Amino acid sequence: MDAPLTWYFDFISPFSYLQWQRLKPLLHECEAAGTPVRLVPIVFAAVLDARGQKGPAEIPGKREFTYRHVLWLARQAGVPLRFPPAHPFNPLPSLRLSIAAGDTPEAVDSVFDWIWNHGRPGDSVEALVPLMAALDVPADALDADTTKAALRANTDAAIAAGVYGVPTLAVGGELFWGNDAFDFALAALRDPALLQDEEMRRLSELPVGLQRRR
Repeated sequence: MDAPLTWYFDFISPFSYLQWQRLKPLLHECEAAGTPVRLVPIVFAAVLDARGQKGPAEIPGKREFTYRHVLWLARQAGVPLRFPPAHPFNPLPSLRLSIAAGDTPEAVDSVFDWIWNHGRPGDSVEALVPLMAALDVPADALDADTTKAALRANTDAAIAAGVYGVPTLAVGGELFWGNDAFDFALAALRDPALLQDEEMRRLSELPVGLQRRR
């Protein structure tokens, strides 16, 4: 387990919350193996804009299905999940709080727990005051230029790395997008040759047979 690991996420994403529950036990394993996981909060909306995509919550019908599906997945996994008062919401205060708290596993876990376990709002500094106090983060840290610049840099670096959605787990130079790709990522982490067989390589160069007109 020697490939560098980076986890890109946004607190707006319930799928990031679900994958976080599975990633947490892996953090200790990776730390013991000398391969710590970098936790990188990014702005999902900026990634969508860069890729010319809409988020699932921006598409009528798909929005309602996605919410029900993620709740069902949480229940199947035995993970407590309660949606915040409104969704989508502005995740910038929550993302900046994570950065101001050092993006430690404890900070990331606390923010996810606040929003997705307890169903509390994370869309304003005022809403996050109790959590900021618990994490010992002063309110002005969220509006600090250094905090904002760090979030922009995280997002720009994610886009440059090819990230197109959250959550994404980067294993070396390979990106594994979505909560349902977690087992695939772990398999590739433990066996790098998995992606090097003939058919896997062929898929990487598969020609496009038809492009839809826009």
